[in-house]
Amino acid sequence: MTEPLMSLVWTDHVTERRGFLVVDRLVRGVASGGLRMRPGCTLEEVAGLARGMTMKEALHYDPAGRYVPLGGAKGGIDCDPQAPEAYGLLVRYLRAMRPYIESFWTTGEDLGLTQDLVDRAAAEAGLVSSIQAVYPLLDDEATARRRLADAFAVDVDGIGLDELAGGCGVAESVLAALDRAAVPYRGTRVAVQGFGTMGGATARFLTRAGLTVVAVADIKGTIANPAGLDVESLLAARDAYGTVDRSALRPGDRELPGDAWLSADAEVLVPAAVSYAIDVEGQEAIGARWIVEAANMPVLPKAEALLAARGVTVLPDVVVNSATNAWWWWTLFGDIGADADEAFAHIRRSMRALIDLVLDRAEADGTTPRAAAHALVTDRLPVIAERFGWYR
Repeated sequence: MTEPLMSLVWTDHVTERRGFLVVDRLVRGVASGGLRMRPGCTLEEVAGLARGMTMKEALHYDPAGRYVPLGGAKGGIDCDPQAPEAYGLLVRYLRAMRPYIESFWTTGEDLGLTQDLVDRAAAEAGLVSSIQAVYPLLDDEATARRRLADAFAVDVDGIGLDELAGGCGVAESVLAALDRAAVPYRGTRVAVQGFGTMGGATARFLTRAGLTVVAVADIKGTIANPAGLDVESLLAARDAYGTVDRSALRPGDRELPGDAWLSADAEVLVPAAVSYAIDVEGQEAIGARWIVEAANMPVLPKAEALLAARGVTVLPDVVVNSATNAWWWWTLFGDIGADADEAFAHIRRSMRALIDLVLDRAEADGTTPRAAAHALVTDRLPVIAERFGWYR
């Protein structure tokens, strides 16, 4: 794969904080990728995320679908999203990036930012929408935009459909891996790091499938219960940043250090918060059989190699958490409607097929799932380029 098409570093004139935009490549003149805000965000991090978006788009290519994969891009801002200056910084960043968002970069929520916040800041920055660059590719823009707005208005047991789509995909990835290994859902234990949009939704879907969530980590530490946590109560007690109010804990729930989720007595670990969460030292504590990457780039390459050497399977982020992005485009382009049951069914079919494809390729090539996903993307990109074109 080639170097990124464009890398941009922006410095805010008010706070002197930096923001980044990396466009890995364009397909049909457009690239897709969210905007994250976190302290310590770097250009290198954003470039890796942009490359991952190219892979996610390519992996979901379906010649029979209305949704045609876009290129990959990503934005990032080096700031604590809870800092007093964060919102003003976000508006100024989007104002500076306005020409790119209007022309070829479609973006949305990511780590540290909600879609509501991005939408509000985008309007203040003078943008029609954070995804307006894709509008010229739609057959009927008004109908498509109305369908997506209707989908965002769907509520499922107190949580928006947009917040559940990604977690449904992560959970289905877990279930597909268990099915391949003939491991029953009941009795399978899960530890989740991060209890925001992705982690919370994943925990809900896995619990409802019969698995037991025994540990949840947020910014305050790890909440654990070997008999199983009451996920619905914890979801109801979390704030906008995924932090759980400890007054909601039950007598059997324990409060442990923040990294205790790594060593939880569980078969499945779901890192669903920050990048680089599992390093060489941290992987030594892991006794799980599967690590399912709901976050972007949570396992460092050296740690992943060590995990693979001792039989731990890492299902990669470019596959596992790709349903959020795909759901947006399936809905906007009209492959699915603004209906929760239809969305979940489509996500489950697509994610299960993709997990099986990746694991089949890994077994055939004698490689890791991540290497298999890269191989599949390498196969697909020339097909997409020949049919739709891209600019490097």
